[in-house]
Amino acid sequence: MNACELTASITAIANWLACQLTQEQLELLGVSLTQLGDTLLTIATQKSICCK
Repeated sequence: MNACELTASITAIANWLACQLTQEQLELLGVSLTQLGDTLLTIATQKSICCK
């Protein structure tokens, strides 16, 4: 999957979720996924620094 296909897929999933969930559910999912992404980047960065 190339970058364009990946972003199109993510957009399609986001649009589908927006039609299925309430406003409160969308907000909670959004902040939860943001936290997940931030945590994954923190872990990846820490691994990169420690493995040098």
